[in-house]
Amino acid sequence: MSVSFPSERAALPPGPVIVDVAGFELTPAEVARLQHPLVGGVILFARNFESRAQLCALTASIHAARHAPLMIAVDHEGGRVQRFRTDGFTHLPAMRTLGEVWNDDPLAAMRLATDVGVVLAAELRASGVDLSFTPVLDLDYGDSRVIRDRSFHRDPKAVAMLARALVQGLAQRGMSNCGKHFPGHGFVQADSHVDIPVDDRSLEDVLGEDAMPYVWLGDSVLQAVMPAHVIYPKVDAHPAGFSRVWVQDILRGRLGYQGVVFSDDLTMEGATVAGDILGRATAALGAGCDMVLVCNRPDLADDLLARLDITPDAPLNTASDGRPGAPSGMRSDASPDGAPAGNLPARWNAESAARVARLMPRFDAPDWDGLVTDSVYTRARDRILALPRYNPA
Repeated sequence: MSVSFPSERAALPPGPVIVDVAGFELTPAEVARLQHPLVGGVILFARNFESRAQLCALTASIHAARHAPLMIAVDHEGGRVQRFRTDGFTHLPAMRTLGEVWNDDPLAAMRLATDVGVVLAAELRASGVDLSFTPVLDLDYGDSRVIRDRSFHRDPKAVAMLARALVQGLAQRGMSNCGKHFPGHGFVQADSHVDIPVDDRSLEDVLGEDAMPYVWLGDSVLQAVMPAHVIYPKVDAHPAGFSRVWVQDILRGRLGYQGVVFSDDLTMEGATVAGDILGRATAALGAGCDMVLVCNRPDLADDLLARLDITPDAPLNTASDGRPGAPSGMRSDASPDGAPAGNLPARWNAESAARVARLMPRFDAPDWDGLVTDSVYTRARDRILALPRYNPA
């Protein structure tokens, strides 16, 4: 599908869509996609990494595609979910390893969590990456096929404290954070990448256990949150990331959260309940997400960019009765392709743009050669590698 975009590398504000790229360097088609006004960031994967030098060249070219550099993000948690593992990148432990240390010595575990944050952020930022979608705040119930050792612990207090310590390490290196998967993915067995998980617990049970790390940390610690592609039918019929009840009423209203809200990847099976790619993006943005992710399907990304009737700088349409309306061509009460009804903003407003802008690094990062002479980084890395439970395999 052909996607139109401004030909100049002008000062476009970032848009609400995060896309990916296929390989080690940008193609002309990908440069064009990144210059579309609705694009606001790029997520990288293991397929985008061959070497540190190649990664630095790729991130530099992505940043250069727009006058205001696009945010570059990655899922780089440690353990099973770490996209870059060779050519000097430290093999970070799974978060459950820190939880096991917590059982013996909570303060030592918190120090190690900060070390992980320092090393993770330092290495990514030295390679041109701005944000990692971490920490995972899901509780370790022992049954989830997708969370498992990505979780710190079963105890929400331990999860909150270890996450806070890891975030402190990220912040020391100028990197923001994203807590996931609100309100909690750890209880259900199903993997939302390939299934549609359903959590039958009551709102009180979910808030009293899984959501407590979000309650305790709040937006003073968590600069971004990613809702789960999980349906909680006793709360709402829609997955949390497509639900105004979860995003607006509970997260922003009841919990008072004012940070960025990212959708999880809209190509996952758990997102298909909202229809085609336009229906999924409409549902997520209408629920209150600031940004939506479209991964591994450039055809769907182009389809969405061509059809999503929302612009970063357009004024809100006005309904006949004077109320703010939906984008042209879509009624504010529409439910496209089965998506939950709700007001879809006609523009990516200044409030969302400002929230996202605050996620960008606050100061320049050293290059990789600077890391090897950085005593804080090297000591943190040495403590991680000395973990007796640590197995990077």
